[in-house]
Amino acid sequence: MKRRELLKGIAGLTAMAIGPAADSFASSRAPLAVKPLPAGRQIRVSLAGVRKGAPEKTLQAAVRESASEATDFSWMSKGDAVFIKPALNSGIPYPSTTSPLAVAAMVGLLRDKGAARVIVGDMCGIEHVKLSPDGLSGSSRRLMEASGMAEAARTAGAELHFFEEAGWDGFYEDPLASGDHWKRGLMMPRILKEVDHIILMPRCARHVLAGSTLGLKAAVGYWRTDTRLEYHRDADSFHEKTAEANTAETLLAKQRLVLSAADKILTTFGPDEGYVHHPEIGLIIASESVVAHDMVSLAWLLESRRRVPSEEQDGFIDHSPFVAGMANHWVTFKLGGLRAAIISDKLIKNDLKTLGGDRVLNRAYAILGGTPNVDIHAANGMLPEELKRTLGEMTAVT
Repeated sequence: MKRRELLKGIAGLTAMAIGPAADSFASSRAPLAVKPLPAGRQIRVSLAGVRKGAPEKTLQAAVRESASEATDFSWMSKGDAVFIKPALNSGIPYPSTTSPLAVAAMVGLLRDKGAARVIVGDMCGIEHVKLSPDGLSGSSRRLMEASGMAEAARTAGAELHFFEEAGWDGFYEDPLASGDHWKRGLMMPRILKEVDHIILMPRCARHVLAGSTLGLKAAVGYWRTDTRLEYHRDADSFHEKTAEANTAETLLAKQRLVLSAADKILTTFGPDEGYVHHPEIGLIIASESVVAHDMVSLAWLLESRRRVPSEEQDGFIDHSPFVAGMANHWVTFKLGGLRAAIISDKLIKNDLKTLGGDRVLNRAYAILGGTPNVDIHAANGMLPEELKRTLGEMTAVT
């Protein structure tokens, strides 16, 4: 999502009288007051540090170290098929999309553990790819090539798969264990039925609509256009639906590990454009729990946002609830047309100031086993000093 295109789209919607009159929007509920459950399970989050300017092999070694400290791979058997789900919302290189180096390292590690097939795939955002019952426009394959991820994955020994290429009928309805804010199950790609395991590889980034885009938000890439339309149109529970989507039956049964390369962080605007913070010591973040992963990833994003130079702080676009709300109407228009945009709910954006204020995490605590008691483990002994203060906001950290 580019600033110029977004603002042009907002202007167009406003000209069609969607924006100015509040009465033209569907009624919007206040954010749900979800109280996190008491701290319970102890969940490991493995962090491997990567120094700024380190060789590519150093980053790939950090990925392998962090992954191996986060899980013992006892779930893997020789001959298994594994699907790697990156964040490919556009064709813009990392950190606007998942790190190709991290993907290549994970493919190699899975091969070493005995995987017979490793498949890397996703479907890009509606600005770039639109699948409908009548046809297709755009290409996730082309955008993965542009990002550098496709070549890295192929060279490491992976297959590539793009959900839209299977057509409208290449999806199935996946029921939700906790889907109070969804009208039906999610339309998920059939390739997930063919694999034994799923590895989620998101990124650590700002998002103009959602506040942040981490592991829980990355589930959107699986969905067919009609599921994405419901998500954006019924936006009063946008953040709660984000968390609930991670209770899809397939994900609960097959997702084994969540790993993010966060040695570069997209700290403003997002998901495609914004200021990139490149800390002296970056992180690889890995956990078997997407909730625990996101607690640490959000802490790292918050700390990184504190370090954005004043001249790079795009206050109005980055913080404005109006921009977020109108941007969501624009996305709804792209997904479902003018009528869908007119009747869509107003999006209430996460203010992204504290871990405790994140609606996605708060809902996730309530439906995915409570607030994890996070056990931070430094896989290679390198933990950035600036992260320790932000982690202090997480009372469950040990």
